[in-house]
Amino acid sequence: MAVELGDLKAFIVVARSGGFRAAARSGGGSASGLSDAVRRLETQLGIRLLNRTTRSVSLTEAGQGLLERLAPAISEMEAALDVVNGFRERPAGVLKLNVPVSAARLVLPSIVPDFLAAYPEIRLEFVVEDSFVDILASGCDAGIRYDERLEQDMIAVPIGPRVQRFAYAASKDYLDRRVRPQHPRDLMTHKCIRNRFASGAMPDWEFERDGELVIVDVPAAMVVQTGGSVDLGIACSIAGSGVIALFEDWLEPYFEAGKLEPVLEDWWPAFPGPFLYYPGRRLVPAPLRTFIDFIKARPGGRVPSP
Repeated sequence: MAVELGDLKAFIVVARSGGFRAAARSGGGSASGLSDAVRRLETQLGIRLLNRTTRSVSLTEAGQGLLERLAPAISEMEAALDVVNGFRERPAGVLKLNVPVSAARLVLPSIVPDFLAAYPEIRLEFVVEDSFVDILASGCDAGIRYDERLEQDMIAVPIGPRVQRFAYAASKDYLDRRVRPQHPRDLMTHKCIRNRFASGAMPDWEFERDGELVIVDVPAAMVVQTGGSVDLGIACSIAGSGVIALFEDWLEPYFEAGKLEPVLEDWWPAFPGPFLYYPGRRLVPAPLRTFIDFIKARPGGRVPSP
């Protein structure tokens, strides 16, 4: 049975994206073109692969089975073909990365422009989200995460600053109206703007000084989702709504502008910087190998604030 490779790849993109329009946005092309490709594949196979309604697209049992067997095979084939790309004078192709909002804002701006200038034939694509996903299942070549969220059996390469700090801040007006906290537990009487991960978890606030670790479940006057609505939390903190917790580099511009004031600065905890991670059980595509070599060759140090 002869089927077109392009039709198979169209099916994978649609199945992963959950719809034709979403697939067109993430993978290029048109929704109608992808629909035609999947319909052509179903006709050749003689079986329905996707259930379609006006609101959603879902896999049939046959489609789920095909996706599970087909996606790894397509990935391996693309990686094998990419070996040829390694013999080109200049690497080319697409590199798709899954990264958290913090990395997109604080780490990548100092890396990506130089990389694109050095390798103009490589196209970078970014999926920016804070939920923990399988990078291969999401169609990405690699991801950026912190060590406590790395998947097993992954190769991790340091990227960006190797030491970061979590900072706490509030507006001067807010602090002038209250007693400035001298100890982390003093925050129990303050209004706090807390972060919630996409998973639903809302981490406690952690502080550390001279080897003493203090974890406080502070009262939440406001809750924002990590990543997408952080800027709203910052704006509310500047307006006097309460104390906010965020990466120091993220808040630094507001400190410099006098819009926010550091809170309990001698208690700010430090933690290791992020890693670029990718599966070690498959061939590394040439664009990813080039990116890895590029970040390894860069000097370490703190990334400038945006």
